[in-house]
Amino acid sequence: MGKVLLALVVGIAIGAAAIPGRAAPPVMGSRAVSWEEIQAMPAGKGITQARHVFKDPTATLDELELHVSTLPPGQSPHPPHKHPDEEIVIIKEGTVEAMVGGQTRRVGPGSVIFQASNQMHGMRNVGDVPAVYHVIRWNSPGMLKARPSPTPSGD
Repeated sequence: MGKVLLALVVGIAIGAAAIPGRAAPPVMGSRAVSWEEIQAMPAGKGITQARHVFKDPTATLDELELHVSTLPPGQSPHPPHKHPDEEIVIIKEGTVEAMVGGQTRRVGPGSVIFQASNQMHGMRNVGDVPAVYHVIRWNSPGMLKARPSPTPSGD
């Protein structure tokens, strides 16, 4: 339900920004955010917690998103999927099995996963402790307008 509500809010915001005479969302400037400032929100689909840091336009991107997810042992955030935007996942804690370029890789703390545009990808916590990972996604100019509807961001 939370993802549906988030998708609806994002869709309305994108639609409102496209209305002539309406101001575009402000461009995100430089910032530093401490871990304590990032509010933890309950999530769904296997993720116990999501910390949304930002999801804003920048001077060179239509949208830059950063969130931190906590995934319990044995769980996946969602079934394997693909989307036009690219993303980087940085493992902070735990061990995950990631589908990358048609292969499965087991990676742990400090590891980096790059998911290319429109390639199937997925992830599962294969460790005994929660996996905590940062997800960085971006939309190049024009990508949001070309997208039929917002995609989930629970990677």
